[in-house]
Amino acid sequence: MTTDNKGLLVIGARTLIGRRMPEAIARAGWPEASVSYTSRQPVAGQGLILDTERPEAFSPDCRFPAVIVCAPIWLITDALLERLVDLGMKRLIAFSSTSRLTKATSAEPAERDVVARLAAGEQTVSTFCQARGVAWTILRPTLIYDEGADENVSRIADTIRKLGFFPVCGLASGLRQPVHARELAQAAMQALTARPAYNTAYNLSGGEDLSYADMVRRIFEAMGRAPVIVALPEILWRLGFLGLNLVRPRRLKRNVHMALRMNVDLWFDHSAATRDFGYAPGRFHPDFSAIAEADRPI
Repeated sequence: MTTDNKGLLVIGARTLIGRRMPEAIARAGWPEASVSYTSRQPVAGQGLILDTERPEAFSPDCRFPAVIVCAPIWLITDALLERLVDLGMKRLIAFSSTSRLTKATSAEPAERDVVARLAAGEQTVSTFCQARGVAWTILRPTLIYDEGADENVSRIADTIRKLGFFPVCGLASGLRQPVHARELAQAAMQALTARPAYNTAYNLSGGEDLSYADMVRRIFEAMGRAPVIVALPEILWRLGFLGLNLVRPRRLKRNVHMALRMNVDLWFDHSAATRDFGYAPGRFHPDFSAIAEADRPI
């Protein structure tokens, strides 16, 4: 795809990565007038709504040679891709997750279901695009964070605010590589015009390897607090979640396997992305200052 025929559609404008796309697009020098954003609900200043279950109803008044899908990859169907091809798509970037690789053998059925949906979404993208001559790239991030908005780092920070400490399972020695949503949005723009990235999937890890416990310590420090990490043995986690499941089985969003994985390395090499399109994530230094300011009484 040449940069002379620019028209970019971002699907999933309200997702973690989607919210960071405008700044990444501006940084890449992409003409603002050629960019449109969609979501299931109206986006301020854009007005484009895309129902992925009814893609035939999506009728913008312009064409899009390039498409970046920040919404879950399992929402990408043959029907949606067909509609995007009708609108001129020649280049597609889609976000999956390294969970496709780390949770494939999970004992939790819900997690295996997510893996199956991720795998099916990736297969749909690669098979369709190969058949229709669309250059595709799949990006699989590791642990995504965006201060105050994500369910990983920000959830840990919320627990620290509420309890004053953070409980971990055993030594919590499993490696983690947190990556900011801002860096992933930038990666999408870097890959968009990089020919070596065509028809390839990449794992996008953060720029620093930390044990789960060290990641939690870094979050304490970012909040201006002395780390208070309470190590609980595996048996207490198992008994605790067993009790929670008995008390409120339908409301519990987390499972004991999330705690046990604190001691499992979830490590991925992103050197291929660095080589092919210059991916260069930074170290893990979350900044909660804006949230702290917002919480202060007027």
